[in-house]
Amino acid sequence: MAQAADTARTVIMTVDDDPGVSRAVARDLRRRYGASYRIVRAESGESALDALRELKLRGDLVAVILADYRMPQMNGIEFLEQALDVYPGARRVLLTAYADTNAAIDAINVVDLDHYLLKPWDPPEEKLYPVLDDLLQAWRSSDFRPVPATKVVGHRWSARSSDVREFLARNQVPYRWYSSDEPEGRRLLAAAGEDGLRLPVVITPDGTPLVEPEAVDLAARVGLATTPTADFYDLVVIGGGPAGLGAAVYGASEGLRTVLVERSATGGQAGQSSRIENYLGFPDGVSGAQLTDRARRQAAKFGAEILTAREVTALEVNGAARVVRFSDGSAVAAHSVILATGVSYRQLQAPGCDDLTGCGVYYGSALTEAPACQGQDIYIVGGANSAGQAAMYLSRGAKSVTLLVRGESLTASMSHYLIQQIEESPNIRVRARTVVEEAHGDGHLEQLTLRDVDTGETEQVDAQFVFVFIGAAPLTGWLDGTVLRDERGFILAGPDLTADGRPPEGWELDRPPYHLETNVPGVFVAGDARSESAKRVASAVGEGAMAVMLVHRYLEQS
Repeated sequence: MAQAADTARTVIMTVDDDPGVSRAVARDLRRRYGASYRIVRAESGESALDALRELKLRGDLVAVILADYRMPQMNGIEFLEQALDVYPGARRVLLTAYADTNAAIDAINVVDLDHYLLKPWDPPEEKLYPVLDDLLQAWRSSDFRPVPATKVVGHRWSARSSDVREFLARNQVPYRWYSSDEPEGRRLLAAAGEDGLRLPVVITPDGTPLVEPEAVDLAARVGLATTPTADFYDLVVIGGGPAGLGAAVYGASEGLRTVLVERSATGGQAGQSSRIENYLGFPDGVSGAQLTDRARRQAAKFGAEILTAREVTALEVNGAARVVRFSDGSAVAAHSVILATGVSYRQLQAPGCDDLTGCGVYYGSALTEAPACQGQDIYIVGGANSAGQAAMYLSRGAKSVTLLVRGESLTASMSHYLIQQIEESPNIRVRARTVVEEAHGDGHLEQLTLRDVDTGETEQVDAQFVFVFIGAAPLTGWLDGTVLRDERGFILAGPDLTADGRPPEGWELDRPPYHLETNVPGVFVAGDARSESAKRVASAVGEGAMAVMLVHRYLEQS
């Protein structure tokens, strides 16, 4: 008997234009192999190719294809030749009459035929099953294993492909990357009916191809929640970084109906960090992705809803309700809101950088690009902890890592432990008082022009990768006219609103704003988006927890 296949989705296909013969072949195959393999039959070469393409998109495996030689429109050899492009690892068998044996022998050279069987094959115990047993054993020994994950077909220097990979990775969605230039990538594109001019093509686990998908569509198709289950909550948390996740954990664990809304991926900037070594309770360090995954699962365990790829565009006050409006026009309301929107890295203003973003110029650590950095000369722009953590991580495989710092040294903005590690790393060097003047490349980054801030002298260096960590811009523009902010866009709260001893304009309560409360009662801020915040993971988590405590106080007095 045939051994059990590695997966019940593995297919044996039979193709014959004679319905009687087709049913007879399928019947004999099911009798012997039906418990371990799925038997798929088709009655024409075209319909069989359509079935193969659908199986390919779903990630199913095809172990053996049996095709009749004499079929109209497309004979068995022509069919197997095209099937070879879709499933090159499948074993190929031609069913032929005695008069066509010469054609079958010739097909061995045309389609690398594994075997040909003469019709009729009775009894199958002698003429069919032994042949199939050997072919299945050979197939199981080959390297054509299933890929039970989302597939991404793209180009190395495609900005959108890079965005999609980063989105899936940061949301903990398993995926497999295929270059559109490689054979398997081309096979997947052909199966999806695409010519590769529009990339990336994402193929979901159920076999649905998505061409250049937007984040919200991609999120919904790979199993991430994007729609709230209710219209009203006790607490809406906007932003899924450490502050937002901390607020979601404490809010849900203390009985508040809580929903967290994140526009991209939970974790924020901290979630992109390769290793955080100064966070309490992790003496050996922890990656941002690990910390984010644990916090996300913890929030979900307590019952918090987590919505991904939902962009918030407005905050409205409607009596006692605080209404959060999304970019698609829909909204959700709550008794209270915590703003934990975090910050984004500022953009390099040097010529060429905008055109090459995602094609060699990356903002944040972009850890999905790390494997491509092996043996390369890497440049990192910035002098704070995030830049230092990225430098240490990338230095493991890169030929060299150069930190470009506008200031005199790293001491002004980087933790002492990281400075020590960088000084001890033989392939990391720091160039102080140096900035990027221009980025050059045709379709992808090839060179950088660097400028000495003091002398004005410039130098052109070869570079395929530059990672940028230059300051923080708060993501608060959508709060214009509702929540007060400082001159840099950071949100004012608590004592900062009453610096002159008077409550903020429009404040109608007989108490001053609580410590993390904004000028809108019941709307709080936590983490990096708050004016004069510490910009550290631990303080952000702490503020998230403190904001929930103040939410309880607000709800009790409302």
